[in-house]
Amino acid sequence: MPTPPAARQKIPHWFGWLALVWLAVWFVAYWHAWGPSNFLHLCDIAVILTCIGLSTSNALLLSSQAVSSVLIDLVWTLDAAARLIFGHHLIGGTEYLFDATMPLWARLLSLFHIVLPFILLWSLSRLGYDRRGWKLQSAILLPVLIASRFVTPDQNLNFAVKDPFLHRSYGPAPTHLFLTFLFLVLVVYFPTHLLFSRVFPPPPGASPGER
Repeated sequence: MPTPPAARQKIPHWFGWLALVWLAVWFVAYWHAWGPSNFLHLCDIAVILTCIGLSTSNALLLSSQAVSSVLIDLVWTLDAAARLIFGHHLIGGTEYLFDATMPLWARLLSLFHIVLPFILLWSLSRLGYDRRGWKLQSAILLPVLIASRFVTPDQNLNFAVKDPFLHRSYGPAPTHLFLTFLFLVLVVYFPTHLLFSRVFPPPPGASPGER
């Protein structure tokens, strides 16, 4: 049975406050363990914006991060599981999770990748999916990719220097960034947007642009 419109208007206040407490603890711990540049990761940006969205019942913010994170975090989880079970990664990106030189508590905090998709999908079931979410996330993506390329090129954050599949760079920086941007928007964000548009209703009282 679909959730009644009235029940989709708000995230419970206690959960919003819990999200803010988690954000404060996680942010300080991650800063200490990985440094400030780590927050250029799209997944870390997703944590920040999701917690803000949960605390304010902001369907647009939560929709944008659902478009960005649900599929990517599923791939992250599969990659980590493959390394744990079979001893090798599918595409990489979770190597740090098995790096014994890093504190265990810092690595365990990264398990938010497993939980975050469920929280985002639950929030969309309550608030509805704002159809502008993929556009907002695309607008967030572009400056983040550029910053990732030039602030921390040695870390290959968000694969702004080399792709995750063939581990190569495609031409000069503008070309590689543009192709990475197109891949995420056309292969991840927009198809996920189409799926969510079919699965979730728009937010109650949404204008035509949000539907």
